[in-house]
Amino acid sequence: MQGKKTYQEKLFNSFRLSERVPQDNFYRLLKGVLDLNFLYVQTKSYYGGSGQKSIDPVVFFKLCLVGYLENIISDRKLIQHCSMRLDILYFIDYDLDEELPWHSTISRTRQLFPESVFEEVFTKVLSMCIEKGMVSGHTQAIDSAPIKANASMDTLELKVPEEDLQAHLRKVRVFSSMDKETPHRKSKDDKSDRGQRIVTASKKELGAIQSRNKKWSTDQDQRPGSGNKGSKYTSNKTHYSPTDPDARISVKPGKARKLNYLSQLSVDTASHVITDIRAYHADGKDNQQLPDIVERLHKRLWQQGLFWENCVADTGYSSGENYAYLEQKGLRSFIPPHGTYKGGPDGFIYNREEDYYQCPQGKIIPFTKAFNDYRTGTKKKEYRARKHVCVACPMRSSCLGKSAQEKKFSVTYYRAEYERNNARVHSPQGRYMKGKRQSTVEPVFGTLTQFMGLRKINTLGLKQANKVMHLSAIAYNLKTCLPAGRST
Repeated sequence: MQGKKTYQEKLFNSFRLSERVPQDNFYRLLKGVLDLNFLYVQTKSYYGGSGQKSIDPVVFFKLCLVGYLENIISDRKLIQHCSMRLDILYFIDYDLDEELPWHSTISRTRQLFPESVFEEVFTKVLSMCIEKGMVSGHTQAIDSAPIKANASMDTLELKVPEEDLQAHLRKVRVFSSMDKETPHRKSKDDKSDRGQRIVTASKKELGAIQSRNKKWSTDQDQRPGSGNKGSKYTSNKTHYSPTDPDARISVKPGKARKLNYLSQLSVDTASHVITDIRAYHADGKDNQQLPDIVERLHKRLWQQGLFWENCVADTGYSSGENYAYLEQKGLRSFIPPHGTYKGGPDGFIYNREEDYYQCPQGKIIPFTKAFNDYRTGTKKKEYRARKHVCVACPMRSSCLGKSAQEKKFSVTYYRAEYERNNARVHSPQGRYMKGKRQSTVEPVFGTLTQFMGLRKINTLGLKQANKVMHLSAIAYNLKTCLPAGRST
């Protein structure tokens, strides 16, 4: 006999969320292990003593974590999603008939709490992973990736010299004539300060940028991303974003230029747990940021009772200063040097004990002085022969050229540190570490950007971007720490 379901809404209902959410549900398991009650003490100073009650800080953080666990970056969509899920309502301690916080409350509370509160939650979750034996501490893999900022290239403004700032602000957008044909979308509100609106390029750099713009306009159709709206050559030295002044123009090979932030990520190689994450300006270099990363990560691991031994990273983090710094911290670096590194001129033999080079003709080229290279900002050592040493040399013309009177060259001040690092990189352990890095930190970045809400920063400013990255990392570590449970 055919059945037919007839729905009639009941006037009274007996319903308990705890009975409807399965025992192996992910959010039920998460509620049982995640204790965020310490946030009441951590955040008390950011509220007044009177007025309307705010959103519960524990509920706020749980809602944020749900967003990244569910790969939702919109606060409005997050509230809509949570209202339809029984397991999430149970996780955040809301009943069926309770109204969820307004989506703008999430945004305002995120701005209210400082970065330190988000880092405290990150450290709390990391401690949970350590207690489960998932973090060894001895080997950390470090890598970086650009994350799209919440700003458009179409709203870029031109920086101007300080003396012309008031007169020329927002009159011209770029140097090339191509921009005159492209509509400029004005930003509603300029959030930049005076320093961010002043040009930082020298006259020589401005000339180079101007010539690139002319070339860009002639062969634009040959460049990656040429079909994208508003694609053109721009530089951080001449342009800024009034919408989000902390966002920076950056580009990956084969991709169009975009306004991005840079995410620096550290992952423990034992179980792929994230041990550190932070937002940086996208135009910064990895090797300049490594000391800050190591200082912060070393302190966190030490406080957790873990001993860090090996630092694994790619070539972007290579520099003699970094090798020396890591050795001072008691860490072994496995960072391949740049292809431009040379221990000295070809065919010259270095004497470590007496610090001199011997040329192919057997002549001594002694050390003369140490100096800072103004072009690269790196410390170097100069080696220079006396004029009479090279006068009768049969290789004079090929070695010195036409005008030089004596042999002079410079090498990195940290040659010994380079050599020790290179020996480790090319050892069997170094080859193992390279494979470990590629199979550890790179897949974690892929998971964060594709499945953990880090495909785009939905906030404005470097501090807010740092909070977003911490929340995404917290969600990832929770997913890694908990046993596999049903999320739906």
